[in-house]
Amino acid sequence: MPDFSLKLYELSIMALPFLFAVTMREALRGFVAHKLGDPTVAMSGRLSFNPLNHADPIWTGVVPIVAFVFLNLPILLGQAKPIDINPQYFKNLKRDLLLMALSGPVSLIVLSLLWAYVVRIAYAFGFTPADWLVQTGHAGIFLSCIFLVISLLPIPPLDGGKVLEYFLPDDAAEGLRTIEPYGFFVIIGLFIFVPGIIVVPSQFLYSLVLSITGL
Repeated sequence: MPDFSLKLYELSIMALPFLFAVTMREALRGFVAHKLGDPTVAMSGRLSFNPLNHADPIWTGVVPIVAFVFLNLPILLGQAKPIDINPQYFKNLKRDLLLMALSGPVSLIVLSLLWAYVVRIAYAFGFTPADWLVQTGHAGIFLSCIFLVISLLPIPPLDGGKVLEYFLPDDAAEGLRTIEPYGFFVIIGLFIFVPGIIVVPSQFLYSLVLSITGL
């Protein structure tokens, strides 16, 4: 049986970093789509960086908690509500879809650096590594790095899959898109059976962010 008191404390540390990691990707994608001429996101009321506008009760709430507690995943794993876009508004379809795919990883790079500066500010105010705020900041860096690595996997509907589609012939890209409904389950399988594929590069990126920000 899992140690629920420990799990609850770990949940408290990861909750905000997880929420921002999964929702800011959609927020930035919406902003980029808007700048590329698509009014769909604005019309839906989701042209916002408020994470609650992008959170999904099941995939941002129930599924991550159940998987973390009962499947013993090392992190909260889920997703936000996908934004609706209409590529017909894009002037250069393949280029603009590529820009949207790249916006996800960019949002996670920025988040990892922001969390690093949260830790630096906390230390400046006398907090220690044992304090909740510092641990949350470090969780924010690490979760941002993990979701960055996940987002770059060449699996639809992840950003890496979308980037790969850009470089594939149309027939091959269409075939790759058939995987899209199963992408989330592929990620869970990787965490359960071959976690090193995700964890090892994430640890490298985590160390790199600490080094860049002087932590």
